[in-house]
Amino acid sequence: MATTALSATPAAPASAPRPAPPAAPAGLWDALAAPGPLPDRAGDHDLYGWLVGSWDAEVIDHLPDGSVRSQSAEIHFGWALEGRAILDTWIAPARGDRQPAAQAPAAGNRYGSTLRWFDPKLGAWRIQWVNPVSGVVNSLVGRRVGADIVQTGADADGRLVRWAFTEIRPDSFHWLGESSEDGGRSWLLETEFLARRRGSEPSGE
Repeated sequence: MATTALSATPAAPASAPRPAPPAAPAGLWDALAAPGPLPDRAGDHDLYGWLVGSWDAEVIDHLPDGSVRSQSAEIHFGWALEGRAILDTWIAPARGDRQPAAQAPAAGNRYGSTLRWFDPKLGAWRIQWVNPVSGVVNSLVGRRVGADIVQTGADADGRLVRWAFTEIRPDSFHWLGESSEDGGRSWLLETEFLARRRGSEPSGE
């Protein structure tokens, strides 16, 4: 008597359409975003509020061999977490110039975010940057130094890092990323962002 083999549940054909990704979770953004700072973040405690909005930029990486890599960038800032923090996104190359994520080269590729919040006990802003593209995570502390905003910390290799907003104007800024391997006696410039507020016109200065 012939026997009939039990068949496993057939696998979906390779050509079967994949389900569409879910729509952007509006509830998350509604809960995350804030219309402005809390009253106790005003004055000296509001170090980064001037950045809120969208910026277009050129990012220049100074490479170890002495060459430079220049590409487009975009940056977006907004108040978040009931107005207690500033959340941002730094993207380079800018989305209009990006390759599909699976094909994009890792070098110089940034699609990361910073959370910034004022720590009353420290009397300064704590900063947490993460770039999932490269796996880089940095924790820094930000303070006003003269006309600049200077953020200091250390990277995963123990090198000191210093990130600064300088040449600050209502519609533009120059961002410098430096590192030190000798405890801060000397600094190596690694990255610059030359940013202009989206929709603004060059001042000619």
